[in-house]
Amino acid sequence: MTKPSLPDLLHAAVSAVGGTERPGQVAMAEAVAEAIDDNSHRLIQAGTGTGKSLGYLVPALAHGERVVVATATLALQRQLVERDLPRTVDALHPQLRRRPQFAMLKGRSNYLCLHRLHEGAPQDEEDGLFDQFEAAAPTSKLGQDLLRMRDWADETETGDRDDLTPGVSDKAWSQISVSSRECLGATKCAYGAECFAEAARERAKLADVVVTNHALLAIDAIEGAPVLPQHEVLIVDEAHELVSRVTGVATGELTPGQVNRAVKRAAKLVDEKTADSLQTAAESFERVMELALPGRLEQVPEDLGYALMSLRDAARNVISAIGATRDKSVHDEDAVRKQALAAVESIHGVAERIANGSEYDVVWYERHDRFGATLRVAPLSVSGLLREKLFEDRSVVLTSATLKLGGDFNGVAASLGLSPEGVEGDDVPVWRGLDVGSPFDYPKQGILYVAKHLATPGREGTRGDMMDELAELIEAAGGRTLGLFSSMRGAKAAAEELRGRLDNPILLQGEETLGELIKSFAADPKTCLFGTLSLWQGVDVPGPSCQLVIMDRIPFPRPDDPLMSARQKSVEEHGGNGFMAVAATHAALLMAQGAGRLVRASGDRGVVAVLDPRLATARYGSFLRATLPDFWYTTDRNQVRRSLAAIDATAKADGK
Repeated sequence: MTKPSLPDLLHAAVSAVGGTERPGQVAMAEAVAEAIDDNSHRLIQAGTGTGKSLGYLVPALAHGERVVVATATLALQRQLVERDLPRTVDALHPQLRRRPQFAMLKGRSNYLCLHRLHEGAPQDEEDGLFDQFEAAAPTSKLGQDLLRMRDWADETETGDRDDLTPGVSDKAWSQISVSSRECLGATKCAYGAECFAEAARERAKLADVVVTNHALLAIDAIEGAPVLPQHEVLIVDEAHELVSRVTGVATGELTPGQVNRAVKRAAKLVDEKTADSLQTAAESFERVMELALPGRLEQVPEDLGYALMSLRDAARNVISAIGATRDKSVHDEDAVRKQALAAVESIHGVAERIANGSEYDVVWYERHDRFGATLRVAPLSVSGLLREKLFEDRSVVLTSATLKLGGDFNGVAASLGLSPEGVEGDDVPVWRGLDVGSPFDYPKQGILYVAKHLATPGREGTRGDMMDELAELIEAAGGRTLGLFSSMRGAKAAAEELRGRLDNPILLQGEETLGELIKSFAADPKTCLFGTLSLWQGVDVPGPSCQLVIMDRIPFPRPDDPLMSARQKSVEEHGGNGFMAVAATHAALLMAQGAGRLVRASGDRGVVAVLDPRLATARYGSFLRATLPDFWYTTDRNQVRRSLAAIDATAKADGK
């Protein structure tokens, strides 16, 4: 039998999901198939509306070997597993003459732990264990959630936190879940045969397509112990997020509270002398942290260095002692020991990493009003790690609506550890970039307006002229506004000011769950939604409810961000332009994502308004504008008001 052609397979899949075949989608599918066939790497920019999920799923399923798809957001994981993959497999089955299997795989803490559910969570108190269901008052929110989760445990087939609706707080979930370090292991656990996390792993081993997240992909790469099953092809969707997710996984932290909890957990399991030495080290660390001021530590101060070395040495002794003793008086000792070991090993690892000091790490203090000081350590760059761990022994396809910055792929490629496109060498992963465009007619569907007449935003103080501009734009648009702010403080200030000036309802991130806010925003065209980071990337509201997207300023990283400023300085020390490589690249990615909120469907019309004149006047403005969709560009405030009013009038005439 002849092998079915890729165009035929794609046509069948698109028909099955009720979509429309697009030239960009066809070009993408062909590029993915080519990369798989010749074991090479691709960076593919696929604009909103391309149908990129099918653009990579169809060639992946046709390939026949195992493929891992890693995404950044829960929404896309669910869409792939619950909608796109089932329909696509059904559509391709007659032509492929086989039914590819697929599975979702997440980190262990995302699954309900039956041992913890039934045996209770090891606690810090003297009584060793407690029944969390008894201890939490059934009338409290926590108590109600725990009882609901116990009922859910009897009916769930997956044990996956994301299948529990409505969801629960992190605190509630932590009562019935364990990290991979705390897990007893299937062979030692009384519930190992029924374990949800183990079942998910087994399903993944049998699947042709494994859908996971960036964090698990990072853990698989960093920790050396394979979490994902062997695979021939890796597809990274939402690839613009990958560097920050990998950085997050590779970041360590220490707090006095965390250290004190570890001391309490270990105290019952080791002799008094060993426990006292860890207690003493914890107290000296706490004294140092009480005086900590926020900011980067270019060198570890002497007092902190001594405290960390004491912690490291005391933790090492506790780890050895826990491994050598057994105490029959401790109920369910294996679970208690495993949790204590996990807590102490974490402290040992971070204390040793910071005490040893590495030119490739950035160390800083953070201070929180409620929780006090935190000591953090993160890699200066993850590009070397990604080059070494990601691109060996498999074909990698990275795709997103935003991979070209300033007109080419090289900026994003460099952050992934790749050389400029076309450079070849023995240890250099070879890659090619492809921009398949978007099916939308951006110059006709959208306007990019830069408020050139406004004052340049400063670090502090309210921007009265910006508030006036914001109010006038929203009035012209009749509401229908998504306000993207570079800080939560800015979003709150704008919401408070405009609630007193406008009749339009203004929703503010944090006042309700994100899902509820977006639902309310989409339901009422007069409503505005203001918020910060997650709104820049997480809102998909096609139609007349979102016809004006406002960015209050260019979202450069804060000048006092220790990690970003360290990365910028490092680029400069190596002869590069740190501002363009780090700050401008960061801003360009966010702005492109933010601007992408406007046009989500072929009938959408509207304006992206940037209330920061630097986009029009600064030298880097052209780099940032080249990253945005190709909207019609203007700095004429009167023109944009007329356009918004016309768009509003058309929507109202259509009854929307």
